[in-house]
Amino acid sequence: MPVSASGAERVVIVGASLAGLRTAEALRRAGFAGRLTLIGDEPYEPYDRPPLSKSVLSGWLGTDRLLLPRTRDLHARWLLGVPATGLDLEAKHVRLADGRAVGFDRVVLATGASARPWPEPFQGALHGVHVLRGRDDADRLRAHLAELAGTGARLLVIGGGFTGSEVASSGRDMGLSVTVTQRGSAPLAGALGGFVGSVIGERQRAHGVDLRLRTTVHSLVDDGSGRLRGARLCDGELLDARVAVVAMGSVRATGWLRGSGLVADERGVSCDAACRALGADGIVVGGVYAVGDVARWRHPGFDADPVSFEHWGNALAQAETVAHNIMSDDVRQNDALPAFWSDQFGMNIKAVGMPGIADQVVLTQGSFEHGPFVAAYGLAGVTIGAVAVNSPRVLDGYAAMITERAPFPPAVNAADGPDCPVAGEAGIPRPATEPAGPAAASPLTAPAIVREGQP
Repeated sequence: MPVSASGAERVVIVGASLAGLRTAEALRRAGFAGRLTLIGDEPYEPYDRPPLSKSVLSGWLGTDRLLLPRTRDLHARWLLGVPATGLDLEAKHVRLADGRAVGFDRVVLATGASARPWPEPFQGALHGVHVLRGRDDADRLRAHLAELAGTGARLLVIGGGFTGSEVASSGRDMGLSVTVTQRGSAPLAGALGGFVGSVIGERQRAHGVDLRLRTTVHSLVDDGSGRLRGARLCDGELLDARVAVVAMGSVRATGWLRGSGLVADERGVSCDAACRALGADGIVVGGVYAVGDVARWRHPGFDADPVSFEHWGNALAQAETVAHNIMSDDVRQNDALPAFWSDQFGMNIKAVGMPGIADQVVLTQGSFEHGPFVAAYGLAGVTIGAVAVNSPRVLDGYAAMITERAPFPPAVNAADGPDCPVAGEAGIPRPATEPAGPAAASPLTAPAIVREGQP
């Protein structure tokens, strides 16, 4: 079997989660016969992360049952429980926290991301304050929530993105009182826009969530013994809470790359669509690749800024791309259509394309007020995304329209579609440097969605 087209005999993959594991498997499948090393900062073999905020917190699944299936014997060297601390491109080795240096001919960066911590360290260390990213986080949070079940205690979720919303859903499944604070005008607004996010928010409220919009937490309050007493909100209210989950987004795990010469910060490792890492001059750095959550790149199918896709499917597609490019002189780009999903409050939410850059949205199937629905997203008159709630099978057709750059609004002509579809503003959040004003009125507004007197 060949080693690689470039003669690489040693491939080191830094990051032993989904993207790292699937890259290793893709390399072996492509015929790589050289030395393969996987480095992971956690002591666990690669495991499935999406269930952490759903099945694990709800008690349906233990973290010991999350191991990712292996498709083949990798014949690899595993270095688990030891973080990488540096990358020397001239000497071609990865430095580890235990002092070792691991040499490579090609290196794949797959270190993923970590949960963004509470900005005040003392408050973030209070008993009862949690983040959720890995197995240990989930075990600690699950145990704490189980202690509170049936006591009437409140779970505070700081942030209404996907992780925060899924944690809130699990909390309600356990019978806990749940309050979610969201800086913006709607949950999930960054991914789905303010209008569709507002529809999701109303359904969250229907499940008993105390959803506080345009609300931030000023501070987490100590009870005097190192335990969480509650949270002081931006309006001065002291909200009683014994457990708080900080769900304010993620930070790419790139600190170990300082001084490496790569363009890497908390937004990710800059790379091209072929997953090849870039230097400060914007030129590809030979033999260095990035995959998964840590990779920040511009998708060739969309007129958008570089972004990190924290999606399962993206990790798989990039793994195949890297393996091909290591094993072949024929450089291949990753042009797979982005897709992501979430299960929360009895809803399966699935999206394709890039709804988060849209300027308009239109209801194409179902109803925003109740039951399943599908909405399509457009940018400058082109269909660029779609989201389906409890209708995942219909998205294949929308994916084809997105790939073909169909005009927006798309001609769906579905039997369950509105008689006269009317597009409105998607409500994608503006940059933080702009003042946050009231949500713009939209012709999509459905009166049944709006409740008088709600925060």
